[in-house]
Amino acid sequence: MLTIGEFSNICKVSTKTLRYYAEIGLILPNEINPKNGYRYYSIDQLEKMLLINRLKAYHFSLEEIKTILESEELLDETLFTALNKKKKEITMQVEKFENTLEQIKSDILNLSQGKSIMSYLEHIDVQLVEVPQMYLLSIRKNVLECEFAEEYRICFGSLFQKIEERKLTADFPMVLFHSDEYSPFGLDTEFAIPIKEYVTGTRDFCPGLCLKTVVHGSYSQLSAVYTKQIEWAKKEGYENRDALYEVYITNPAEVSQENELITEVYFPVKKRSLKG
Repeated sequence: MLTIGEFSNICKVSTKTLRYYAEIGLILPNEINPKNGYRYYSIDQLEKMLLINRLKAYHFSLEEIKTILESEELLDETLFTALNKKKKEITMQVEKFENTLEQIKSDILNLSQGKSIMSYLEHIDVQLVEVPQMYLLSIRKNVLECEFAEEYRICFGSLFQKIEERKLTADFPMVLFHSDEYSPFGLDTEFAIPIKEYVTGTRDFCPGLCLKTVVHGSYSQLSAVYTKQIEWAKKEGYENRDALYEVYITNPAEVSQENELITEVYFPVKKRSLKG
């Protein structure tokens, strides 16, 4: 048997942490002396503690680790599934850090050349286009920012299922943002798919005159695109007249890297009225 101090020293985990782990049921002392409350761990528990430390190093939460250890399935099978899922999450995080690093390098280069850190806006192309009427099959709901990825999957999954069942001809999926302002309580969002046939359950959508920007790469660029479009509209004498929307030319689930994403951003406009 090992005292809590010995166990702590071997595993490089503080006694305070071990007491907390016992509180939440992650790893319990093998024995507690009823007279003095001293805690003892068995040598067999060393490997369990090493596994916990390893999973923590892989950025599993304590709750996730506890779920893995308590799974009714074989531990190796549970670990295989959990590690593959975590690998995907970390790969996405690494990709985001790499994109951020490239942006930092670009900003440093611009500043070293005497340019503004915001000079990247100059490379965002804005076109004035006329978008024809289309028929939309859609789902509209309030969506929290943290729920958007999941709602994207659920809503478009449901819409594409209807399209398949009814043998309709679909175009690229799109999302319309009807909220007048950003809200932490949810955005008025419409998940829509244009279809060529006019059938029951669709609605007419007439975008008309729009500012259009094609974005190659991360969705993190979209705020910059909106900024550039609004600046362009103000400069050229236009104003917004309807919900802005995004068309997803590539499916996020089908690309391996963010730089493969292609998104079209549309900002419906009209000529600003002249006041006397």
